[in-house]
Amino acid sequence: MSFTDHLAYGLITPVLAFLLSCTGCAVGLSCTSRSRAATGVARVAWLSLGAVAIGGTGIWVMHFVAMLGFVPEGVTIRYDIPLTLLSAGVAIVVVGIGLFVNQIGGQRLPGMVIGGFLTGSGVATMHYMGMAAMQMNATMEFNGVFVIASVIIAIVAATAALWCTTHIRGAVATIIATIVMGIAVTGMHYTGMMGVRLSGGTDAIPDGVSTGELLVPLVMAVSVVTLLLVLVVGLWPTESELRAQAEFEARLKESQERESTRSAQGPSLAAASEALRAGHVGLTGASSGFGETAGSQPPPGQADSGKLRPRSMQFR
Repeated sequence: MSFTDHLAYGLITPVLAFLLSCTGCAVGLSCTSRSRAATGVARVAWLSLGAVAIGGTGIWVMHFVAMLGFVPEGVTIRYDIPLTLLSAGVAIVVVGIGLFVNQIGGQRLPGMVIGGFLTGSGVATMHYMGMAAMQMNATMEFNGVFVIASVIIAIVAATAALWCTTHIRGAVATIIATIVMGIAVTGMHYTGMMGVRLSGGTDAIPDGVSTGELLVPLVMAVSVVTLLLVLVVGLWPTESELRAQAEFEARLKESQERESTRSAQGPSLAAASEALRAGHVGLTGASSGFGETAGSQPPPGQADSGKLRPRSMQFR
């Protein structure tokens, strides 16, 4: 089997798969960046949305869009519905596990490595689970070297993705990280597919549903969900705006608490001030009264001089 078996529609499917992977990763990075400025339930919600975007669109939709171009000559392909849906759930869950492990680990290197290993292993599991969901009138075999290489790429890509969700800030950096993640995820897929070998074709029609009956509706449904996520992320404040809002609310709360404390202390302070003022007035009044009493009786010398003065005038 040659690489042309993956390009039944030319470069349309690999390019479309890459673009969808980039879209899912971009939305996921936007969600995880907002989780850094959130707490509690809001953080859990943003991380969950990021897992849906990266795992659902960035990985799972990319995988099956790329598989649309996989049309080996003389081979009829059908899909097992339960296993296909399960692979989508695995992709979302393992990305979510990686994101939450990274958060629990304080977004430090050990948490990233553990989360990257778990997520990468899960992504590889999703890939080969999706391959197992393909029912065909031929025997599928895998080259061990390509399988190992695809798993390593998946783990490295997942670890890099977790690093991006922790450190990437700004539009330019997000775009670069999105492209790198898209290349890594798409590269992992085609690396694994290069190790696929088909043999022993028969004329029997396998069980399952055709590509058009299953994948097209599923891909369209997940794409609609992704567009809704794009709308939510676009309308929601950015990480910097959320941090600024949280800082403003903290300052406002602190100001209100100070004002409340000042209001509670106000009556007692006013009463104390009134008491001091009343005491001051009382002391002033007492001092004034004392002065008037003493001044109303002139000194003896002055009184005598007042009496003698008329007599001296009469003597003259």
